[in-house]
Amino acid sequence: MSSGGAVVALDLGSRRIGVAVVGPSGGVAFPRQAISRTGNPAADVAAIRSVVRETGATRVVVGLPLSLDGRRGPAARRALEECESLAEGLADLGVGVEPFDERLTTVSADAALAGAGRPGRDRRRSVDSAAATVLLQAWLDAR
Repeated sequence: MSSGGAVVALDLGSRRIGVAVVGPSGGVAFPRQAISRTGNPAADVAAIRSVVRETGATRVVVGLPLSLDGRRGPAARRALEECESLAEGLADLGVGVEPFDERLTTVSADAALAGAGRPGRDRRRSVDSAAATVLLQAWLDAR
């Protein structure tokens, strides 16, 4: 990777924000503990800032939930609005924010967790960061 720093990926759920990270050299994406939504967008950005600082990330990749046909529906528009807020909230850190197509990442992540024998309740708690990991790996592979 040419960015010189780690990359954080976010899967923006309504209850949790899934988080995955890859180091400066690229390689394999790893899940981190999801961030619980607080209902306060500024607090959510502060939690993401904390992850960015801790990992030394220079880029944040945010899942963009396009429709299967590639169109931007209401969920994608909300994600893009959140990307803009996040970019403003990270600007002083010099961190770029990039939306990336996340179609089917949650489905893929849930299937992988089920295949690993994780029970339903445990999968629901883990699927957000697993989806962020799938997203980040797809972003890495596309580069």
